Amino acid sequence: MVESRLIGPVRVVGVGLLGTSVGLGLRNRGIDVILADASPTHVSIAIDYGAGRAAAEGDAPQLIVVCVPPDVTAEIVARELDAFPDAIVTDVASVKLAPLAELRARGADISRYIGSHPLAGRERGGPLAGRADLFIGRPWVVAAHDAISYQRAQAIDDLILDLGGVLMEMSPEDHDRSVALVSHVPQVVSTLMARRLTDASGSALNLTGQGLRDVTRVAASDPELWVQILGANAQPVRDVLLAYRDDLDRFIDALEDPAAPGARRRIAEELAGGNAGVQRLPGKHGQDRRFVSMVVMVDDTPGQLARLLKEIGEVGVNLEDLRLEHSPGAQIGLAEISVLPEVVSRLAEELAARGWRIAG
Repeated sequence: MVESRLIGPVRVVGVGLLGTSVGLGLRNRGIDVILADASPTHVSIAIDYGAGRAAAEGDAPQLIVVCVPPDVTAEIVARELDAFPDAIVTDVASVKLAPLAELRARGADISRYIGSHPLAGRERGGPLAGRADLFIGRPWVVAAHDAISYQRAQAIDDLILDLGGVLMEMSPEDHDRSVALVSHVPQVVSTLMARRLTDASGSALNLTGQGLRDVTRVAASDPELWVQILGANAQPVRDVLLAYRDDLDRFIDALEDPAAPGARRRIAEELAGGNAGVQRLPGKHGQDRRFVSMVVMVDDTPGQLARLLKEIGEVGVNLEDLRLEHSPGAQIGLAEISVLPEVVSRLAEELAARGWRIAG
């Protein structure tokens, strides 16, 4: 068992995906985790999965982690601050300014509160989806404010490091503007694109490739939760969407008459701007690196993908990324492999020699 930076106990309020994952990760480090939730069933499931124990009389947590929906975050944080006057309290809601403002308005003791936000999740929710490794390598923002000292906030830093997160410090305002750009607006764009598919013909959908799946993946997220998130961060999201609408208008105008003078140039500039934006995304190990992709055809039978990965390792090539797509109407998978440019030719030759079919 790995030694923990925290002393404990840690009380987790709300045992959905994030709360259960916090509990599982801390239990792996031997921390006494106390679980609480409005649903006794959720608590029972999380306990059965080893995420912690039920609350008991006399509990005195060192740290409280509130993992509830955004529209009740401030209310629950205020209640926990009152109930446990010696504990430090954080929350994991995806907006940070609104809860802090509400707590100030309530007169809560924010000298013992600081909001945080792990940028980790899954399409599935609830305690059954919890994983002890959910936060490993993922950014976890601490939204600092002047009313709490660094010494008091240390327990939250320890929580993040214990769970394998990458600690980042931002103001609540900067955090909300940032997640509007990198999380909340992508959710809206993905959702609106997926909505275009509801009346699409079956023949059109049979042409679906990985590009559409990438764009619409997060559109399957919980609408009720996202109504709360977008409502709590409405203005930063609106600002980004307005700029995005301007981009769309320029593109639409250029497509109205692609043969008009300057139209193709405008289209090319918008596409090149997208290339430039993608290159700024952090790559492996936090570096901005471009990889080359190749597509390998994999029979849709047990053990084939595992064999491919094993043989890539035997060739001595490091796999940087992998995406798997199924070919409609055929028992074939298309494995898109990303590797460094200098090894792609050698890998293609080695795999072909071992009988693999290279599709692109």
